[in-house]
Amino acid sequence: MRPLTTTTIQPSARVNGNGHKSEPDAAPGPSTRVLHAGAPMRKGFNSLTPPIVQSAAYTFHDTADLIAYKESDSAQDRREYGRYGNPTVRAVEKRLAALEGGEDALLLSSGMAAITIPLLLLLQAGDHLIVGDDAYHRTRVFVNDFLQRYGVEATTTPSGDLAAIERAIRPNTRLILAETPTNPFLRCVDLAGLAQIARPRGILTLIDSTFATPLNQQPLALGIDLVIHSVTKYLAGHNDLLAGTIVGGAELIARLRESHALFGAVVDPATAYQINRGLQTLGLRVQRQNASGLAVARFLEEHPKIGRVWYPGLSSHPDHAVARRQMSGFGGVVSFEIAGDGPAASRFVDALRLAHIAPSLGGVDTLVIQPAIMSYFDMPPAQRRALGISDELIRLALGIEDAADLIADLAQALEAV
Repeated sequence: MRPLTTTTIQPSARVNGNGHKSEPDAAPGPSTRVLHAGAPMRKGFNSLTPPIVQSAAYTFHDTADLIAYKESDSAQDRREYGRYGNPTVRAVEKRLAALEGGEDALLLSSGMAAITIPLLLLLQAGDHLIVGDDAYHRTRVFVNDFLQRYGVEATTTPSGDLAAIERAIRPNTRLILAETPTNPFLRCVDLAGLAQIARPRGILTLIDSTFATPLNQQPLALGIDLVIHSVTKYLAGHNDLLAGTIVGGAELIARLRESHALFGAVVDPATAYQINRGLQTLGLRVQRQNASGLAVARFLEEHPKIGRVWYPGLSSHPDHAVARRQMSGFGGVVSFEIAGDGPAASRFVDALRLAHIAPSLGGVDTLVIQPAIMSYFDMPPAQRRALGISDELIRLALGIEDAADLIADLAQALEAV
């Protein structure tokens, strides 16, 4: 019987007329990678799809089997209790690690857990971290409010400003947390430059790459230590589950995994199965959303009723040059301001026929929000405006509808402004 080995997707070499191998073919395409990277060719029970192992506890053949498990240094694929691991979850972790180019991955119960748990485990009282001012709102709340209760200091710097980040470093700086592209202005951090600042000083770098996906951006290859994703978004892709992931080197992920069981932020096997199913179409979805995002951004930038557009694929975006260097696609989120006021923006949103008013992004359905009303509703207006969140700001998260239909819908909705 052939052993159950994990597929490693690498460029293949051709054999020329002399029987010698020539240069390797190009690397596999995105849809090939998401179907095969990190996945075993043969799965349990000869199933085509990874089986759902719906069990809270795992049995042992006898006492000797249990002792052998306890003494093993590599028990990743053999667990005793569901809070410590699950075969279905483990299969997804291997696939996520392969997609991101990491040695290992940890799957968690939400994207927010993927942010909070490494910060809790890697920092302690007296440590200092740096975070970008355009990071996810709840990330900044956790860093600036929650962590400070436990003696962890934080400095907020302008997103993508490497000089400001370097100036903010202190002797006790242990970690730099950044998001790229950011929410909602899609600011992009020079990841290679950030790694060059942090690594010589022994400072860990943690990047939220949710908006990019592993197909549009590879932070680990640029020297970043840990990458996190809200799996809820593009990776799962259907707005029907919550999950998050952390990807990085084996030693660092092992440290996080050891303590993760204490927090209990685990993913159940049925959810892991859904994540795997979503990953199978990630390449197709991201290709469509990249193309639609650029087409919609160009349309909006030329429309007289639009004041400004933020999309890293446009030359007008302040980080366009950075995005072109480190991204292979620019994603399906477009932010823009209506050339009017808050009520005009609301009329536009209400006139859309294809987009649902809802938070989140990266799924098959197009979603739209006014951040001032959705994410920042409880914040005083002056504080909102200081963050750049105007009443006229719209965030459009494109689904997989045809770009022509999306643009036509935007055009008719703008008539209401």
